[in-house]
Amino acid sequence: MATATPEIPVLTEATPEKATAPSREYPGALVVVEGIDGSGKSTQLYLLKRWLEIGGYRIHFTEWNSSPLVKSATRRGKQRRLLTPTTFSMLHAADFADRCERQILPLLHGGYLVLADRYVYTAFARDAARGCSPRWLRNLYSFAPIPDITFYFRAPLDVAVNRIVAGRPKLKYYEAGMDLGLSLDRAESFRIFQERILNNYDQMIETDRFVLMDGTVRVNKLQKQMRQLLADRINLSQFAPKQKARKA
Repeated sequence: MATATPEIPVLTEATPEKATAPSREYPGALVVVEGIDGSGKSTQLYLLKRWLEIGGYRIHFTEWNSSPLVKSATRRGKQRRLLTPTTFSMLHAADFADRCERQILPLLHGGYLVLADRYVYTAFARDAARGCSPRWLRNLYSFAPIPDITFYFRAPLDVAVNRIVAGRPKLKYYEAGMDLGLSLDRAESFRIFQERILNNYDQMIETDRFVLMDGTVRVNKLQKQMRQLLADRINLSQFAPKQKARKA
């Protein structure tokens, strides 16, 4: 018999303050990393992914805004600067829905450990920073399964912004939030935009049960903490390679 998938709750007047924990009605597990640009989340997820791959674990990696279904439309919209906050949000939702239907849910039901670099919380933080209604965003993504663990990598705003600015020859128009008219200077616009996003993330720590990670900690130490927290929350042995029977 098919089992229901725990989903992101729709916001109503009766919505509880905290999201309920996933019921794990599928054999797989969903691990998510979130944080503003420059927080270190992608580096840590990559290291975790490589560690699990080397160990032979059944895993699948997915990242935000990577579906080929809407990639060309998003690229054209960015090039021509035609994307309004609502249009941008809807494109991201279409991208996520496609990946959820074709990758995330089938693999969770197939018993895989799914690693997601950004999840619906990116939309809740970033699209809301662009002026989209938080209630509308929650309802838009209400079909999404609830992660088993969401690591929120938090670095001070100046640290995160400096990491990005130092590594980019030029910030992109939408990346810097230039469509919002925050500042004529791209670096300053980016900083203001990221501050808005950071504030939105901070508001979700309790309600969405984020596991807070210090983005200023040394990379190797932070990775060790991440692996331990993951093992405490999820039974990794169920994703480990099956031991071959020894010959008598």
